[in-house]
Amino acid sequence: MTATPPPYDELPPITKEIDLTPIQKKLARKSVAGSALGNAIEWFDYGIYGYLVTYIAAHFFTFGDDSGAWPTIFAFLTFAVSFLVRPLGGIILGPLGDRVGRQKVLVLTIILISLATAAIGILPTYEQVGFLAPVLLVLLRMLQGFSAGGEYAGAAVFMSEHAPDNRRGAYGSFLEFGTLLGASCAAILCTTLTAVVGEEGMLDFWWRVPFFITLALGVVALWLRSSLQESETFKQDSKHTDENESALKALGNLFKHYPKQVFKLFGFVILINVAFYIVLTYMPSYMATTLGQDPVASNWTLVAIQVVMMAVIVPFGALSDRIGRKPLLITASLGFIVLSVPAVMLLQIEAVWSHLLGLGILGICLVMVISTISSTLPALFPTAVRYSGFAIGYNISTALFGGTAGAANTWLVEVTGSPLVPGFYLAVAGLIGLISVLTFNETAGRSLRGNVIPGSDDEKRVARGEKLVGKINTPA
Repeated sequence: MTATPPPYDELPPITKEIDLTPIQKKLARKSVAGSALGNAIEWFDYGIYGYLVTYIAAHFFTFGDDSGAWPTIFAFLTFAVSFLVRPLGGIILGPLGDRVGRQKVLVLTIILISLATAAIGILPTYEQVGFLAPVLLVLLRMLQGFSAGGEYAGAAVFMSEHAPDNRRGAYGSFLEFGTLLGASCAAILCTTLTAVVGEEGMLDFWWRVPFFITLALGVVALWLRSSLQESETFKQDSKHTDENESALKALGNLFKHYPKQVFKLFGFVILINVAFYIVLTYMPSYMATTLGQDPVASNWTLVAIQVVMMAVIVPFGALSDRIGRKPLLITASLGFIVLSVPAVMLLQIEAVWSHLLGLGILGICLVMVISTISSTLPALFPTAVRYSGFAIGYNISTALFGGTAGAANTWLVEVTGSPLVPGFYLAVAGLIGLISVLTFNETAGRSLRGNVIPGSDDEKRVARGEKLVGKINTPA
């Protein structure tokens, strides 16, 4: 990438779905499907780990006479380890995607994620090989983390560059539909297995089965992604990209020319990841271990909430195309600030209605966020640094605040004795997210083409008579 890529001589056109040819529409939808399926697999992998964490703790982290919360804390820390490696994946795979293409990197990431996850299913236990067992588990989680460092950012960028500008919110919401589908399938599979074979059956062997299933899903995703094509946006703007540039130099150029964009993304991703991992990954363990509730009933309650989230995520994404991304993101951030603690209090009441209401409040706030992030975050950067900027900023924030959420909340509950810890944790994340969102450009309906920050040319467009969605961006 050059330090100052030449701008377009004219403002790039804003594409509309109605103007796409049948072939372009087919390619756009295929890119969404390929991106969403890979995202579903990634979150299926994370989901099954979250739902099986008690069995993983029992097989890999029962050192000597350890008891209490420590085996579970070690299991969650291993979950967090993969997130610590994600920035390395972002630093290497992000710039690579900007140089050689998004599609090639997405093929690589799905291969690595699928193989690493399936391998967990064949690991020996601590009882069989001692400390080698948790070491092997940590190594595989690190490989998952490295590949995930390029997976989500690449999928979101690939989708956003194929989608028509006036429907990018709706198209992008399908990527997060894949996220929820993967998490829901993980919940349904693990909960059903537990109900059928019982706790002893899961401890004996059946906890391994969900990890094996990932391999079959990976084959399907690999087949689909192998036939995808790069977008015209990337093909045109990558002419100004230096394919021989090192990852380190690309990283330096990113922070030299777009530091504000990286930090804006970093702040908002704190909310995204804390909310996602607490609500959809940590809650099963929290409700079963901390609150002492029936794990099967708690899991089915969360599945019901996820189904509702899947039902409304595309309408929310489409709504953001009409009114803008920022109104939804601001509303969601305020929701987490005000409602998180009351929602967690509802979970402590021994009644199905209160569990549904508590998780439902958190789920609605979360779905308002994730319905728009796949269309919002890629639009923070120009094309030449879009993949690297997204991957690096997203994964550093995720490593620090997302993957550690489960272990941090488990430890804080243990130390403070307060079951309200997750609520306060979410409220603080909501405040940080709100501050970040207020600094964003409104990018609904804006063009991603050209090596300029999307939305920065609003005043020129308004001056020539264009009608734009939401608030008009003005120079800072």
